[in-house]
Amino acid sequence: MASPPVLGFAAYSGTGKTSLLTRLIPLLKQRGLNIGVIKHSHHDFEVDYPGKDSYRLRAAGATPVMIVSPHRRAIISEFQPTREAGLQEQLSAFPSSGLDLIVVEGFRDQPIAKIELHRPSLGKPLLYPTDTNIIAVASDQPLQTPADLPNLDLNNPSAIAEFIIQHFFECKK
Repeated sequence: MASPPVLGFAAYSGTGKTSLLTRLIPLLKQRGLNIGVIKHSHHDFEVDYPGKDSYRLRAAGATPVMIVSPHRRAIISEFQPTREAGLQEQLSAFPSSGLDLIVVEGFRDQPIAKIELHRPSLGKPLLYPTDTNIIAVASDQPLQTPADLPNLDLNNPSAIAEFIIQHFFECKK
C-alpha cells in the first residue's frame, strides 16, 4: 500500500499553525479523510511524569517505552540531546496505516509540500521566495504572489480544506 501524502504547514512561531489545524482537521474528517499529525517542537517536553510506572521505566534506561490502554497508545523514545529529530525518521516511525494524509506542523525547512501561513502584521518575511516546496500561501491579508502560487484566506479553513482536497485527491483521479 502506498504511503499517504505528506503536507506541511510552515510559518514563524505565533502565526497560528495549531489554531488553523484544529479548525481544518475536522473539515477534512467530514470529507471522509483520516488525518495524522506530526508536530515539531523546538522545546523539551514531557508527556510522562515522576511517579508513573512508565516514567520509572524510562528513568531506569528503557527506550522506547510504550504505554497502552483500551483508549490509546503512546510511544516515548529518548534522543541524544545533541541530535535533532529528522522528519524522515519520524515519518518512518509514524503509524500511517489507514491514513489518507499526514499533516506536518513545523519542520519548515524540510523538502515536503507545504502551505505557508503568513501574517504581515508580524513583520516576518515570506518563505515562498526561497522554498520551492510551498504549494500555496494562506494569509490574513491579500498578497501579491506568483500566478501559479495560490493565495488562500488564512481565516477561511473551509477554502483551505477545499484546496487540499483538490490538490491531493481530486487531481489524482
